[in-house]
Amino acid sequence: MLAAAALLGAAATSACSHSSSDTVSLVDADSLIIPFGQLAQAYQQTHPGVQVETESHGSIQVIRQVTDLGRSFDVLTSADANLVSLMMEDAKHPTASWYAVFATNRMVLAYAPRSKYAKLFASGDWIRALTTPGVQFGLADPRFDATGYRALMVLDLAQRYYHDDHLFADVTVGRFSPPVTLTSSGGRDVIDVPQLLDAVSGTGLVLRGASIELVALLEAGDLDCAFEYESVARQHHLPFVQLPASIDLGSQSHAADYARVAVSIAFQRFASVKPVFVGAPIAYAVTIPSTASDPAGAGRFIAFLLGPKGRAILAASDQPSVTPALVDHYDALPAALRPLCVPLKAGQTP
Repeated sequence: MLAAAALLGAAATSACSHSSSDTVSLVDADSLIIPFGQLAQAYQQTHPGVQVETESHGSIQVIRQVTDLGRSFDVLTSADANLVSLMMEDAKHPTASWYAVFATNRMVLAYAPRSKYAKLFASGDWIRALTTPGVQFGLADPRFDATGYRALMVLDLAQRYYHDDHLFADVTVGRFSPPVTLTSSGGRDVIDVPQLLDAVSGTGLVLRGASIELVALLEAGDLDCAFEYESVARQHHLPFVQLPASIDLGSQSHAADYARVAVSIAFQRFASVKPVFVGAPIAYAVTIPSTASDPAGAGRFIAFLLGPKGRAILAASDQPSVTPALVDHYDALPAALRPLCVPLKAGQTP
């Protein structure tokens, strides 16, 4: 975490409040710490006198900063576009009227280069590695971070892919308290995450509130493996197991496969919505919250993000982009951003 924060330099200051139109505040998914730190620095260099302030959380916590805690940010990004739709657009008190899908990713199983199990992971037999006694396995808390509930989806999809009816149980049973359960209904598997969730001591599971916290543990050798986004593993030079496309949540051609699993979270802090996340290709979204202090400044920053310089920065950070960006409510999009975006088609997966 400290290493990631250092990369932001002067651009990464607290975004608790601001009053100057020369300040643009961002709240971002934690998997974007490195590319958005570089974006912030580049934007400041090309816009003298503008200060970019940014902070990062797991995607659910990102949105809760606005919806539940009432904080004001000019630009918000989420690693799951559906979170914006569910928690900001469709809530009882909407805090966003559109979002633009600007990037994608895929899930991988990252492992510690100095792990004594590194050769086993490198062999590609990741299921055997993951279930080997003594392996320390990291997971982002699915109640707060999209990486966490996507990791659970990957395990369920792997169970189908490898025709192993016990895979999900082999990895999860006995490791969570209360337990995470899996049921099937109408051709879809539903993973139920309880309101209270802890890792059971001595089982090898390490639960953290944000996926970026697991990176530091992998780098320090305190974890053997953790589910992460491929971009994050590459940014931190971590070796990883590349998963089959039909389970890694990174391919549009496998969208129907991904939709066979959903994660339901029984969390009372979701005051106005029922959090059920259906498997889908990973789609990062950006929006301007309705509470933004400087919507015009936010629009200029997003134009920079979606333009050639922003795309180049994302590419240099191994963050795959979506060009042009896909917008769910195109009519609500600021006019200045429309040349950089196209409307999402009816029924189209973000």
